Amino acid sequence: MRRRRRDPSHSIQEIFSDMALLMLSFFIFLFVTILITTRLGEEQQLPELEQQVTKLQAELQRSQDSRQRLVQQLDHAASRNVAGQVDQILATAGLHHGQGRKDFEIFVKGLKDLPGNDLHLVVDATGSMHGVTTFLIPVLRVIVMRSGKHLDAITWFSGGEAETYTGSMGEMFDKLMEGAPFIGSNETIGDAFKQAARNIRAPGAYLLIGDEPSDDRIFYLDIKAPVFTLPLGHSNPTTLWEYQTLADKTGGKMLRLEFR
Repeated sequence: MRRRRRDPSHSIQEIFSDMALLMLSFFIFLFVTILITTRLGEEQQLPELEQQVTKLQAELQRSQDSRQRLVQQLDHAASRNVAGQVDQILATAGLHHGQGRKDFEIFVKGLKDLPGNDLHLVVDATGSMHGVTTFLIPVLRVIVMRSGKHLDAITWFSGGEAETYTGSMGEMFDKLMEGAPFIGSNETIGDAFKQAARNIRAPGAYLLIGDEPSDDRIFYLDIKAPVFTLPLGHSNPTTLWEYQTLADKTGGKMLRLEFR
């Protein structure tokens, strides 16, 4: 019998199919080879990368520690500088001798006697306080130093807005000078204490500094720490009454500064 001849088109299809399978197998082999090589490379490099990351983390921590030490040294140096000028600062504030000095010492003693180590400044940042803060900061440094308290936070307020700063003493005063607006005319003291309480835990005492009465209501029972008050300059009777009342109702004291 005569053999049947294979269909050429069928053979070509088989050839192309075999070639396609061969190419697919080749690409799979290449992919697996690349994957294995990559994994091996990663496994070899991983310990080196981990060592580099650990080294960088240690260097970062050393840098942060050095920065913190530097900030503390600067604060300490600034405090020593202020301490050497206490009499001059108090004289400028009208507290160098006589009744003014006596009132200042009673004020500071009241802070010392309070439980807790933290002091939170609440500062009027309306337009009427513009120009006063540069003079006031040395006085506040003296008060903090003499009281032995840790300055925990500073909150400024103006027109229903408030912002709280934390950090070292120098950092907080810098932020106050740079970030507080010192514009506007609405003294929202009641709102300031609400926002201060939301921003950070209650301190051992608050220290309120301002020169005008509040334009909103102050809820004395909601303030969870004694408030020491400093009405500045030749304040009007309403300011003096309000600051004295706030101090009395919260267990603080009032100190009046007279600029000369």
